[in-house]
Amino acid sequence: MKAHLILEDGNVFTGTSIGSTREVISEIVFNTSMTGYLEVLTDPSYAGQAVVMTYPLIGNYGITPDMESGRPWPDGYIVRELSRMPSNFREEGTIQDFLTKYDIPGIAGIDTRALTKILREKGTMNGMITTNENYNIEEIIPQLKAYTTGNVVDKVTCDEKRVLKGTGKKVALLDLGAKNNIAQSLNKRGCEVTIYPAHTTAEEILSTNPDGIMLSNGPGDPKECKEIIAEIKKLYDSDTPIFAICLGHQLMALATGADTHKMKYGHRGGNHPVKDLKTNRVYISSQNHGYVVDTDKLDPNVAKPAFINVNDGTNEGLEYVGKNIFTVQFHPEACPGPQDSAYLFDRFIEMMSKN
Repeated sequence: MKAHLILEDGNVFTGTSIGSTREVISEIVFNTSMTGYLEVLTDPSYAGQAVVMTYPLIGNYGITPDMESGRPWPDGYIVRELSRMPSNFREEGTIQDFLTKYDIPGIAGIDTRALTKILREKGTMNGMITTNENYNIEEIIPQLKAYTTGNVVDKVTCDEKRVLKGTGKKVALLDLGAKNNIAQSLNKRGCEVTIYPAHTTAEEILSTNPDGIMLSNGPGDPKECKEIIAEIKKLYDSDTPIFAICLGHQLMALATGADTHKMKYGHRGGNHPVKDLKTNRVYISSQNHGYVVDTDKLDPNVAKPAFINVNDGTNEGLEYVGKNIFTVQFHPEACPGPQDSAYLFDRFIEMMSKN
């Protein structure tokens, strides 16, 4: 069956329908990872977005037990060529069946290189995936321009508190759309991790006297999370050691008076170089974000830049003055991606021990 990807600038790509045949409007973003497509599909940070994979062949090792959450989250999936006959000793099925099972529409057989160039030159834009051959582009474009992802954190956060038992430090993890490997990275270092829904109050978290607090990654515009930002400000004031990743990093910045803005096309992939400003050492990192903290609006008495992106100079981390708090924009838990910066979890544990 034919499928069409219609962009809000009027460009149309025609390919083959994969997965669900339902029609969907979403924000179209691209990811440059060569492998790890299942972790990308199950990363809650992609809620409200349709993902273009820039690597030309996707699905050659099928679906494996590497999910980063209980289900896939993107609104749509766009590839150049989909492997129909996966081969791997851990393989449990095909991407095609996986997308169909979870009612996610996709499109294969389009020129993803041309599509990515459009998104790089014009910036991230909205689009529609449809199997309707009789679409009216003049009616569709106003719908595309009106679409917003909205507050998607509420969609992806857990429903109730749960605990990963451990014998070491007690960490409270605020689930803003957390990937599984964040809790696992702490748990395998001995930490007992209590995972809380995104709208848990600071008072409830602090009443358990955690040794440290982890703010997770998550989807959408950080400025949509007004109530969560207010609670994070209370956590900041508590003097409890805090480590934050991605959306958590942005929300901590907003809670302490800084600002964020949307990037032209964001950073999504497993090959982004970041520099530690203390050591000048460069790490290759896994990233997935479309917003960034404005360092020119940062109060130097509150926080100072700790990491920068080597490619474009944007902020990749902050260290808070007089506080046991540090935050990063990239993903030290990787999955998919390099594990160069996994040492940051050890740094967090060391901070909790000193406190």
